Amino acid sequence: MMKLIDPDHPFYKPLWVRLLIVVLCCAWTAVEFWNGADTWGMIFLAVSAYTACVLIIFFKPKAEIVEEAKTDDPV
Repeated sequence: MMKLIDPDHPFYKPLWVRLLIVVLCCAWTAVEFWNGADTWGMIFLAVSAYTACVLIIFFKPKAEIVEEAKTDDPV
């Protein structure tokens, strides 16, 4: 099954990247509602909820990502 967002991709490893994507989706949702485009606002509300779930709430890094993060730690 094809995923819309593959959380195992290295691009999504840093927390700030995942948070930035969710914040941008939420901001665009607000822009759509502000401009009175309720249909697009609801579509982007669903996109925002999906990205928040996939990239923040249910995000589980793979074992090699966790091991790599431990080896990169200078402490």
